[in-house]
Amino acid sequence: MPRSGATMTRIFCFGLNYLDHIREISNTPPEKPVIFMKPATCLVAPGDKIRYPKHGKELSHEVEIVVRIGRKGKARTEKEALAFIDSITVGLDLTLRDVQNKLREKGQPWEIAKAFDQSAPIGNFIPYNESIDLNNISFGCKVNGEQRQKRNTGNLVVSIGKLLVELSKIWTLYPGDLMYTGTPSGVGLLNVGDTIEAESELIGSFSWTIVE
Repeated sequence: MPRSGATMTRIFCFGLNYLDHIREISNTPPEKPVIFMKPATCLVAPGDKIRYPKHGKELSHEVEIVVRIGRKGKARTEKEALAFIDSITVGLDLTLRDVQNKLREKGQPWEIAKAFDQSAPIGNFIPYNESIDLNNISFGCKVNGEQRQKRNTGNLVVSIGKLLVELSKIWTLYPGDLMYTGTPSGVGLLNVGDTIEAESELIGSFSWTIVE
């Protein structure tokens, strides 16, 4: 439990939340949202360099809309959930695909494939208000200037509000909590020297370079 007034950062992530990505990786839609977590050491500010992790050989990018929580409590309905949102941005869920595939084959957790240091680059936040339609945010990513991913939150399997309700069934939400909402199709590999850009016309554009 944090000290009174302290801000904690938990990073909740949702997998398999765009049908085109589910088909892309030859998977099937889950019966319930797939949730995993990352520690705060995964976060990388815009412009910082990202070191290629040494425990895998296939580093993959997954661009996502990210929500930051601004109040404590539990969201019981999708409408109620909107009051918990403080701000939004765009970020990346970096994944060691070769490591993840081996873990899946053995039925083991994904942490070492998805929750390693610097696996959650994140852009600058913009304040959320009711004028922003969470079901109509266009976003994408480029690698070395080439468009890799481009989609809209209208294509989410489970909407942002409903994702917050799902989290609230298990955890109390706290200010500073982050929620990565899932990635669309177009995921691809990154190499040392690549520059990756996460972008949204609404939010802005943020980039990182992969180094050894």
